[in-house]
Amino acid sequence: MGVPPERSLSQSSGEGDEAAERRREQHGWYFYDWACSVYSASVLTVFLGPYLTSVAKSAADPQGFVHPLGIPVRAGSFFAYCVSASVILAILVMPVAGAAADRTGRKKPLLAAAAYTGASATTGLFFLGGHRYLLGGVLLIVANASVAVSMVLYNSYLPQIAPPEERDAVSSRGWAFGYGAGSLVLVANLVLFTAHGSFGLSQSTAVRICLASAGLWWGVFTLVPLTRLRDRPAVSAAPVAHGWRQLAATVRDMRGKPLTLAFLLAYLVYNDGIQTVISQASVYGSEELGLSQSTLITAVLMVQVLAVAGALGMGRLARVYGAKRTILGSLVAWTVTLGAGYFLPAGAPVWFFVLAAGIGLVLGGSQALSRSLFSHLVPPGKEAEYFSAYEMSDRGMSWLGPLLFGVTYQLTGSYRDAIISLVAFFAIGFTLLARVPVRRAIREAGNPVPGRI
Repeated sequence: MGVPPERSLSQSSGEGDEAAERRREQHGWYFYDWACSVYSASVLTVFLGPYLTSVAKSAADPQGFVHPLGIPVRAGSFFAYCVSASVILAILVMPVAGAAADRTGRKKPLLAAAAYTGASATTGLFFLGGHRYLLGGVLLIVANASVAVSMVLYNSYLPQIAPPEERDAVSSRGWAFGYGAGSLVLVANLVLFTAHGSFGLSQSTAVRICLASAGLWWGVFTLVPLTRLRDRPAVSAAPVAHGWRQLAATVRDMRGKPLTLAFLLAYLVYNDGIQTVISQASVYGSEELGLSQSTLITAVLMVQVLAVAGALGMGRLARVYGAKRTILGSLVAWTVTLGAGYFLPAGAPVWFFVLAAGIGLVLGGSQALSRSLFSHLVPPGKEAEYFSAYEMSDRGMSWLGPLLFGVTYQLTGSYRDAIISLVAFFAIGFTLLARVPVRRAIREAGNPVPGRI
């Protein structure tokens, strides 16, 4: 017997309404990348590293050391150490926030709290100046930890707003939105910085305005996802532990999904390298290569623009070759790029732009596809909890890479040695990822396997 016409029409209408609601949420979800990626592009990648380093150097003793909490730290390593310290705070908070989101179903209030804490700390960087390197360090740690917590909650929406066959595309569009926002704001930053005298501003004041404007942008555009995303009912009402205990509980649960854990380990290694390159590239360009701030802004702007094309282009490659193979190819490209970076001549901006182009083409895609691939490996109902572990090495939150970078510079006094030391992360990450059978991992997580993965 056929389906009654009125029932068929009702089903079609229901499916259409569901698809429309899903698209509405996806569009709102993209806008959190649009909101917070400006922090990564303008603050972490361009302005704060060189500026905080200069503030620390102005406060240093004759031997070039500052003494936070009485600990001697070479001024040139202070920024890298602060990035590492932010992860310690993030590790304590992310698992708790992720588990609380899954077990209460209230992701939006937690996302709002994390986003506006980070946006406020970033806006507060306007007051960084003189010898206030400790203020800059504290605000950096708070902002970095906050963006990490917010991204746990943001990423955990992906399995809920996109079916398996859409996730590579949706994740790639999110990254493209983020890099698009970063490009737009960096153009404005470049105009303000290069023409600061025309606006009656000192160079320091122009930098501080650029830093603070990223926090304001973050806060304003966070309103869009908070309006469009919706909370789902909680799957579990189990109590939430604290800090390290919650992380340990999450890892114990992951031991029942060893292939998910194997992918996460590979990701933590290679993404540690990616995030360290992002956070330390401007320091390398200014301190080792002697490039001007305007050159660095232009290079990062190039990265942002090309990363949009890279994210969308690698998303298309994933549809042909699968996400895993495409990510592996990007890791080879990262290794070649770092090797080229070691040999860059000082005072030659053209070659730095070539390097920036290479980074831009692989950056967005490797991040977007990693996120979508991991979303297939997360058991239903534990999205935020599992993404808390994932996020520990995302968006500049990695700790071992900046620590290795800082220690290498402290021991050798050479940023070239520091940058080439990061090759190890891509080589080891490639090896670990190549060994993960992703189709079996998806089945063991209890999820449907896409046709191409």
